[in-house]
Formats: sequence, C-alpha cells, structure tokens
Amino acid sequence: MSDEPLRLAEGMTPAPREHAKVLGHTCEREGCGKVAGWGFARPRRESHWFCFEHRGDGDRYL
Repeated sequence: MSDEPLRLAEGMTPAPREHAKVLGHTCEREGCGKVAGWGFARPRRESHWFCFEHRGDGDRYL
C-alpha cells in the first residue's frame, strides 16, 4: 500500500523526486564511505553517522 494518491487533484503538480533521496550521510568509519542510515547523538550534540556494517561504533556517542 502506498501513501501516494493514484491521481493528483486538479491543478496540483507532483513534487520533484530528488526530494525523496537519502540526506547524503556517509559512514564515519575510516576508509568506509558507504551510505550511513544510523545516526547517533546525545541531545544538543553533533550527530555521528554509520553504515549498517559499522553501526555498533555509534554506541560510544550515546
């Protein structure tokens, strides 16, 4: 099931698809550079991002 309507209402234009892309985070593990989907941070602190393989490294930022 999709949350997108089958048809747009009259006069509406679809949103550009580039807005649906990943935000561009890359893994912080030295030498990795993969897309990072796991972010770690304490409140009001800088976020640190890791890929699936290295997500365990983010525990030290919690």
